[in-house]
Amino acid sequence: MNMKKVSLDTWIQLLGMLSVLAGLLFVGLEMRQSQQIALAAQQQARMEVFVDAVGIMSDGGVSYQNFLANGITEDNETHVENFLHQLWWIFENDFLQYNLGLMDESVWEAKLRAIIQTYNGGNNLSCSRARLIWNNRKDVIDPELVSLVESFSVECTD
Repeated sequence: MNMKKVSLDTWIQLLGMLSVLAGLLFVGLEMRQSQQIALAAQQQARMEVFVDAVGIMSDGGVSYQNFLANGITEDNETHVENFLHQLWWIFENDFLQYNLGLMDESVWEAKLRAIIQTYNGGNNLSCSRARLIWNNRKDVIDPELVSLVESFSVECTD
């Protein structure tokens, strides 16, 4: 068997290539961790927006739970309509974050269900009221989101 001696240069090159590979692996792991941190921060920010929106309703003496159970009443009309306008801003932001890859698929699916529910007047909101707010907002919302929302089947009951 013929054994060939490997030169020192070859060993140094091999060690250099392995070091580059290890560096790339490390950078990849750091990027993955950074993305997970960004996803968590985005979810935290979304939660804070909803807490603030519900808090504003509470400050006006409107119970969010009562709204969910009974819909818009004379006592909560202004607060609920403003909340619905806030929802469309939130939904547009969610749509952008999803398209940029900053939202997990499962979170987006939940958001999409909320968008469909809001569009169709869910949570005891009349369809005519939901459509009035939608029609006031859709001209200033991302056209891609408008197309998506208007592709949903209309399931209004009033």
